[in-house]
Amino acid sequence: MSNAMIIAGIAVGVAAMVGIMVYAHDNQQNYLQEGSELAPAAEQGAFSSELGMVELNKEQWHEDPYAELSAKIRAEAGK
Repeated sequence: MSNAMIIAGIAVGVAAMVGIMVYAHDNQQNYLQEGSELAPAAEQGAFSSELGMVELNKEQWHEDPYAELSAKIRAEAGK
């Protein structure tokens, strides 16, 4: 009987977690504004893992805050 209680407890826990995830996803949709746009990194696309289990967004874009400074230093060092 204790094995059945353990299995029932696991099943209830899994069902509760699924319910929380579905609720959180649907609730998050309420907070999107009409003029919302995806970030440039989110538009890069998804890739599959080698195991084929997960699809993740691979960020391939970022802005270098020191690009102008490093270009100036490289130009001065090249003289």
